[in-house]
Amino acid sequence: MTSATGGAAAVARMGVLALLWGSTFLWISVALEGLAPVQVTLVRCALGTIVLIVWCAVSRLRLPRDRATWGHLLVAAFFCNALPFAMFSLGQQTVDSGVAGVLNATTPLWSLVIGIVIGAERDLRPIRLGGLGLGFVGILLIFAPWQQDGMVSWGALAIVVAAVGYAIGFVYMGRHLVGRGTPAIALAAAQLLVATGLTTVTLPASGWPPVALSPVILIAVLVLGVFCTGITFALTYRMIADEGATNTAAVGYLLPVVSVALGAIVLGEELGIRVVLGMVVVLVAVGMTRRRSAGPLRTAADPDTRLVTGR
Repeated sequence: MTSATGGAAAVARMGVLALLWGSTFLWISVALEGLAPVQVTLVRCALGTIVLIVWCAVSRLRLPRDRATWGHLLVAAFFCNALPFAMFSLGQQTVDSGVAGVLNATTPLWSLVIGIVIGAERDLRPIRLGGLGLGFVGILLIFAPWQQDGMVSWGALAIVVAAVGYAIGFVYMGRHLVGRGTPAIALAAAQLLVATGLTTVTLPASGWPPVALSPVILIAVLVLGVFCTGITFALTYRMIADEGATNTAAVGYLLPVVSVALGAIVLGEELGIRVVLGMVVVLVAVGMTRRRSAGPLRTAADPDTRLVTGR
């Protein structure tokens, strides 16, 4: 694969991942109309697991077998799946889907900070740091906290916790899971399987609320589990392997564009000049954070792609 083709493939994966990931907040809002937060979390984990297990079976890929890997999967599943999935479902009881996407876009900031602290991120050129800062400015333009009331609520804080969880999970996956000889799809399937188990344990805490299903809610749950969880998580693992944890987290900067646009189109939320300007700033920032250095720069979060993909 040539560098141009590889770069185009990476951009395509990033676009698909941003579209699926960004639409998650819309589907969660719809699903919450008939299911409790913990039920939404469990169903999306279970459906995502089924998709990836079938994928592994068709591709004849085996799940990890050693205890050390499953121990790392337990940590990764908590921070990157069980915790953020639950926090999104809880938070979106009081926070709109568009706002949830904007708050989640802080993930790259947390990912970079964590990467610097643990020494996994060494590509700290001014253009990348400037891109992260500019991205935060774009998020503020979209969020505009100075114009809205009630944003600093338990729901908003829950979503921020989810963003921090994603950042920790991405860095942990990059350091302890990818590049260890197990294909990315098998790792993703195993991690979602563990996340399903973790969520199942918490199910009784919800008090077994009644379920109110409708065709729309069923469609939302299926899309959320199959596409926005199973397929999205497989793409996430592949991007961590190819691009590193921080660049993968930078996809979060595209989430406000997707979530706010869907909110305007589907839910009729306002899409003013300020929001459009914020989206443009976010897109420019993503390009800055993804700028590569002239020579090959390896970090602890950028393992050999061949070991991850099995090729």
